[in-house]
Amino acid sequence: MDPYSQRLTKLYLMYLLGLLGFLAFLAGAERAGLPPRWIGYTFLLATIVLYAAIGVASRTSDVVEYYVAGRRIPAVFNGMATAADWMSAASFIGMAGTLYFSGFDGLAFVMGWTGGYVLVALLLAPFLRRFGAFTIPDFLGARYEGNLPRFIGVAAVVLASFVYVVAQIYGVGLITSRFAGIRFEIGVFVGLAGVLVCSFMGGMRAVTWTQVTQYAVLIVAYLAPVFILSWTVTGIPAPQIMYGKVLHDLTKVERRLATDPHEMEVRELRVARAAALEAQTAALPRSLVQARESAEARLDALRSQPNAAAREIAVVQRQLREMPANTLDAHSQWSRARSDELARARPPLPHAQPHAGTTGQETTDARNNFLALVFVLMVGTAGMPHILARYYTTPGVASARRSVFWSLFFILLLYLTAPAYAVFAKWEIYTRIVGSPIAELPAWVASWGKVGLVKIEDLNHDGVLQLAELTLNPDVILLALPEIAGLPYVISGLVAAGGLAAALSTADGLLLTISSALSHDVYFRMINPRASTPRRLVISKTTLLLVAFLAAWLASQRPDSIVFTVGFAFSIAAAGFFPALVLGIFWERANKWGAIAGMAAGLATTLSYAVLTHPFFGGSMANAWWGIHPIASGIFGVVSGFVTIVLVSLVTPKPSEAARSLVLSLRTPRPKAAAGANTSDLDNRATF
Repeated sequence: MDPYSQRLTKLYLMYLLGLLGFLAFLAGAERAGLPPRWIGYTFLLATIVLYAAIGVASRTSDVVEYYVAGRRIPAVFNGMATAADWMSAASFIGMAGTLYFSGFDGLAFVMGWTGGYVLVALLLAPFLRRFGAFTIPDFLGARYEGNLPRFIGVAAVVLASFVYVVAQIYGVGLITSRFAGIRFEIGVFVGLAGVLVCSFMGGMRAVTWTQVTQYAVLIVAYLAPVFILSWTVTGIPAPQIMYGKVLHDLTKVERRLATDPHEMEVRELRVARAAALEAQTAALPRSLVQARESAEARLDALRSQPNAAAREIAVVQRQLREMPANTLDAHSQWSRARSDELARARPPLPHAQPHAGTTGQETTDARNNFLALVFVLMVGTAGMPHILARYYTTPGVASARRSVFWSLFFILLLYLTAPAYAVFAKWEIYTRIVGSPIAELPAWVASWGKVGLVKIEDLNHDGVLQLAELTLNPDVILLALPEIAGLPYVISGLVAAGGLAAALSTADGLLLTISSALSHDVYFRMINPRASTPRRLVISKTTLLLVAFLAAWLASQRPDSIVFTVGFAFSIAAAGFFPALVLGIFWERANKWGAIAGMAAGLATTLSYAVLTHPFFGGSMANAWWGIHPIASGIFGVVSGFVTIVLVSLVTPKPSEAARSLVLSLRTPRPKAAAGANTSDLDNRATF
C-alpha cells in the first residue's frame, strides 16, 4: 500500500471510531431523557454539517480535480464512493418496501443492479478508463467523430440523471419532513441545501470524499435495525441467515389472513367501492357535477351546526380541494382509484412464491416483467453515466477493474440484507399491527400518516385493523421499521441519517454529471472551446444550481414512488447509452450515423412506451406489449438501439481510420509501464 492510501486508511478508521462514539453518546442521551425530536435534529444536523465541512475542505478550481478528482482515487476508496453513489434512496429506502410488497419478484432489483456490475467490469469500465477524458459524451464525440453524437449523449445524460435525481430529492424530502417536523414540500428544499454544498464547492473531488464518508453512515444505519430485530425475533443476530425461518412462519400467517372472515368482508367492501367508481366514471361528466354539489352541501350542513367538529369540516374541505378539476382529470383519477381498490381487495400473495398470480395470464405477465426488469436494470447499470464517470477517477486501467470489484463487494453488504428487511418488517406488521384495535395503534401510524405514507380506513366499522384496511407506501417500510419494531429512537434517527446519506451521495453524483455534461460537453466542446478554466467552472456551478432547483420542484409534486422513478431512469440509460458504448468499443464498423440513429431510436422507443402505458402521462397498461410495465420500457429501446446502429452503419460509409485506430487502441493491451503512465493528456484526444 502506497503512503497516500495508508494515510487515507488511518483517517477513515479514525472517522469510523468517531461515528461509533457519536452513536453511543446519543444512545446514552436518550436513556437520560433526551426528547426524540432532539435526537432527530442532532442526527440530521450533524451529518449535514460533516458533509458540508468535507465539501468546503475539498473545494478546488482545478479542472482535473473538479471533473475526475485528479485521477488518483485508490481502488478501495473509489469502490466505497461508487457504492455510496449507487446505493441511492431507491436502494436504501425503496428496496425493502419493494421486496415487502413484491416478494420474490422484487428480487429482480437485487439481481439486476448487482449483475450489471459484471457488464461494467467486462465491457466498459477498463476501456473507458483507458480512453481517459472527463465524461461519457466525450467518448461518444471522439469515437463517433462529431458533436451531434456528443449532443445526443448529453441529452441522454441529462434526461436519465434528472429523472434519477428527482427520486433522490424526493427521498430527502421524506426524511427531513418526518424527522424535522416540517411540511414535505419545505423538507425537499431544506434537504436540497445538503445536496448542493458538496457538489457545488469541490466537484468530483468533494463528492468522492463525501461519498466515502457517507458509505459508513448508510451501511451502519441499514444493518443495525435488522440485526437488532433478528436478535429480538429469533435470538440470533444474523438476519441474512435467520429470515428463512421467519419466512416459513410468515407463510402460515399469510394463509390465515387469506381466509379470515373479517379480512374477506373488507375485501368485498373494496370490490363494491371499485364498482361504484366504475359507475361514477361511466356517468361522467354528470357524476363530477353531482360529486362536487354533494361535497359542498355536506360542508354547508356542517358549518351550520354549532357543535360540528373542526376535523370533519377539514376532511370535507380537503375532499373539495382534491376533487378533479375537469372531466379528463376525473376519468384519470377515478380510474386509478378503482385500480387501487381492486388491488387492495386481493388476498395477500405468498411472499416466497415466484411470479404469484391468481390466473395463468397474471403469472405469465409477472414472469415477463421479472425477466424484462432484470435485463433493463443490468444493462442500465452498465450505461448509467454517473457510475461510469467514477472509473475516470482511478489512477489506471488495473485500478479501474479492482474498483469494480470493491464496488460490488460494498453494495452486496446492503443487497444481501434487503430481503431479510422485507421479511422481518412484514412479520412485525402482520403479527403486531394487523388485528389490533384501531384506537390503540402505535404512534408511528399517525406520525407517518401526516407525511402521507400510511393510511388507515375502518371500512367495516368494527374498530379493529384488518390488513385490507391498512395502506402503506413502499417507501415507509425501512424508515418506519425501528418504530414498528419498538426499537430505541436513536435507531430511527440513525436510519434517517443513513437514508439522507444515501440520497445525498447519489444526488451529488447525478447533479455533477448533469452540470459536467452541460458545461464541458456543450459549452466547452461545442460552443466556446477557448473558454478559461474559471469560466468553465462558473458555467458548471450555475447549471448545477438551476437543475437542482428544477428537480426539487418536480420532487415536491410527488410524481411516483422512489423505486419506479429510479427504475425508469435505468430504462433511459440502457436505451440511450448501452448499444452505442458496447458497439463503439467492440465493433469497428459502427459509425457516426449509426450511433446517432441508434441512440435517438432507443430513447424515442423507451419514452413513447412509457407515455403510452403510465397513468402519470395519461397512458394505460391496456396499451402494453406482452404486459411489460413502463418501468422496464428500456427493453424495447435497447433492442431498437442495437438493430438501428447495426443497420444504419452497414448502409452508410465506414468510420474514418482515426476512429478505427481509437477502437484498436482501447482493446490492445499495453506494456505495464505504459499502462500506468499519466493519462492526463487523453483529454486532448476527445476533440474530434
